[in-house]
Amino acid sequence: METSEAPPRWLPFVVLGIGLLAISFGAILARFAQAYGLPSLTIATLRLGIAAMVITPIALWQSGRVLRTLSARQLLLTCGAGFFLALHFATWITSLEYTSVASSTALVTTNLLWVGIASFILFGEKPSRLMAVGIVISLSGSLLIFWSDSRNSVAGSDPLLGNFLAIVGSWCFSAYLLIGRRLRANLPLPAYVWLAYGSASLFLLLACQASATPLGGYAGAAYLLALGMALGPQLLGHSAYNWSLKHVSATFIAVVTLGEPVGSALLAWLFFAESFALLQGVGFVLLLAGIYLAARGEGR
Repeated sequence: METSEAPPRWLPFVVLGIGLLAISFGAILARFAQAYGLPSLTIATLRLGIAAMVITPIALWQSGRVLRTLSARQLLLTCGAGFFLALHFATWITSLEYTSVASSTALVTTNLLWVGIASFILFGEKPSRLMAVGIVISLSGSLLIFWSDSRNSVAGSDPLLGNFLAIVGSWCFSAYLLIGRRLRANLPLPAYVWLAYGSASLFLLLACQASATPLGGYAGAAYLLALGMALGPQLLGHSAYNWSLKHVSATFIAVVTLGEPVGSALLAWLFFAESFALLQGVGFVLLLAGIYLAARGEGR
C-alpha cells in the first residue's frame, strides 16, 4: 500500500529501470512463444487474460463499489478502450513474425507522435514548435527503417508487412490512450486497469473463436512464457510506470520509454543474433531523437 510519505529520491528511478527492463523483454518472450508454435493471437489473448485475472482480486477489493456503479458512458468507453488495446497487441505481436525485434519495437513505440497528431485533428490541441519538429524527425526515421528493411529483407520474412503491422499497433495504442484518458479521469487505477485488460482479453477471445485459433494443446513451456509476459511486461512493467507518475514528470517517463526499443534490440542481439544495417540504425536514432523532442515539447 502507498503511504503519504515521499519515497527516497532515487527510488522512482530504480523502479523505472526495473519497469523498462521488464517491458523490453515483451518482444523477446513473444518470439520464444512463437517458436513453440503459439499463434500470435493466442499469445495476445493469454498475455492480457492472465494479467486481468491476476489484477481481479485487487480491483474488486479496492474499487468494488466504483465498478458496481459504472455509467453507460463508462461502459461504452471501456468497450472502445478494450477493443483498441486488443488490436494493438494482436497486430504488434503478429509483426514479430515478419520483421526484426528492433524495427517492430521502435515503430510500435511511436504512439506519442500519433497522439499529438490526433489531438490536433480531433481536439484542436495545437502542438508546440518543438513537438512539431520532433514529429517530422521521427517520421523521417520511420521511413528510413521501412526503406532499409525493404532492401535487406531476409528470405522467408516480410519486413514491410511486419513494419506496417507495428505501425498499426501504434495507431491502435494511441486510440486506446485517447479513450482511456477520458475513462481514467473518474476511475481509480486498479479499476481502470482491470476494465481495460479484461475487456481487451474478451475481444481477443472472440477473435480466437471467430478464426478457430486454439488456446490449448501447446507445450507447457509456451504457457510459462505467456505467464511471464503477463506478470513481467504487462503487470510489473506498466505498474512501475504508473507508480512512478506520482513521483516524476510524465514527460520524463515518456523519455524513459524510448529505452524500450533499445533494450529489446540489445536482447534480440543476445538471444537471436539479430543485427541491423547502418541505414536502419540511422532510422532508429532519428526516430528516438524525434520522440524525445516531442516529449520535451509536450512537457512545455
